[in-house]
Amino acid sequence: MSLQSRKIALVGGGQIGIALALMITQKDHAEVVIVDLPGMVDPIKGKALDIMALRPHAGVDVEITATSDYAEIADAEVVIITAGIPRKAGMSRNDLLEINKGVIESVAKQVAEHAPNAFVVLSTNPVDTMCQIFHKTSGFPKERVIGLSGALDSGRFRLFIAMETRFSAKDVSCMVMGGHGPAMIPLTRTATVGGIPIQTLLSEEKIEEIVDRTRHAGTEIVQLLGHGSAYISPASAIMEMVEAYLYDKKRLISSSVLCEGEYGIDDCFIGVPCVIGSGGMERIVEMELTEGEQTQLQHNYEILQENLEKLE
Repeated sequence: MSLQSRKIALVGGGQIGIALALMITQKDHAEVVIVDLPGMVDPIKGKALDIMALRPHAGVDVEITATSDYAEIADAEVVIITAGIPRKAGMSRNDLLEINKGVIESVAKQVAEHAPNAFVVLSTNPVDTMCQIFHKTSGFPKERVIGLSGALDSGRFRLFIAMETRFSAKDVSCMVMGGHGPAMIPLTRTATVGGIPIQTLLSEEKIEEIVDRTRHAGTEIVQLLGHGSAYISPASAIMEMVEAYLYDKKRLISSSVLCEGEYGIDDCFIGVPCVIGSGGMERIVEMELTEGEQTQLQHNYEILQENLEKLE
């Protein structure tokens, strides 16, 4: 599948940004613009040149531009924001709250000025709160602001189920809702492998272990790396969301989006199942939750509200 004649802007040339540039390049013929701080432009140009050197081998012709000038993102159909300080060992996502708030406010103003019609995907942590800040600062409609949460968390949930059952991850279907943090809600009740409920395949104890590992998978990776955080799987999950938008795939993907009464949540970005197509976040799908699941979701909502109050 080609991304011919598309322009995608990446705000942030760190590990996720570069992984995204590589993945977009492999889709062929997308113009990629990477925006970062002036002192980072030359190193990013070097990485961009390295990626473009794939062209003779991959049979693609992709232009990647690195700049500190936001005017270069004009007419971008998609803006992916990965800018901000990543987690380090011992840090929670919420430890980044104050630091990354200023980053996202600044980016939001620039994107609103230079790419006012773009579909915006954020991965900057804590992502649910950063989406709220971007939405408020930019004035973008809720349909065009979305955060990476469930697409990544559900993928990890699928992986761990596949690892324990020893079946292909392709046959695992499951979803994670709530905030992108340790209180997230892996929905075990609806998780299946080839249509078979995981309760048939795994003990309750093993399922609880999978749930716990899913909730702390990001931290596990941070601790193992020793420096930095996950970047390959987040980039891949973002690409799923971006392609759903560009190709009107009508994908049902749990993402951080603005709820306005859905699931009893009002004026808050939180991970819920939604349809992504050419209209952006086209609609939130409200599934019936058990009392326990609804209680957990409400708890997530309260955590996110507390984060917003800290920033007021």
